[in-house]
Amino acid sequence: MKALIIRDTKTDKSTIGKFLIDDKTLFNTLEDIEREVKVYGGTAIPAGDYFITLSWSNRFSQLMPLIYNMPDLSVQNNGMRFDGVRIHWGNYAEDTEGCVLVGMSRGKNFVGNSRKAYSKLMDILKDIDIIPLQIKNK
Repeated sequence: MKALIIRDTKTDKSTIGKFLIDDKTLFNTLEDIEREVKVYGGTAIPAGDYFITLSWSNRFSQLMPLIYNMPDLSVQNNGMRFDGVRIHWGNYAEDTEGCVLVGMSRGKNFVGNSRKAYSKLMDILKDIDIIPLQIKNK
């Protein structure tokens, strides 16, 4: 199993894309914008190669997908460090805090039916240990 996020729409508030597993588009994604200088809670991780694993989130009090590329489960790219980059539910850029939101529908700076998409994603990922994730900018 492999995952791919293709970021295809950028605004001054968010980045919207598609989430694919094994080359099949399953969900829409919403992230913060990429920046040259990290703004805490307001910057998407840089495009690149990562991994997804399930780990306990203290913030959400449940097992959730975590994106990382370092042994300490952090993201480090382009001189920036990000901790706790999760895939979760939410509808607007304000809900991301640097994470990736999934949704069934999309609009400007918005993804809809996010909890349904997240539930479907967790059904797919529930038995995984680690899967590769590539994030590309279109």
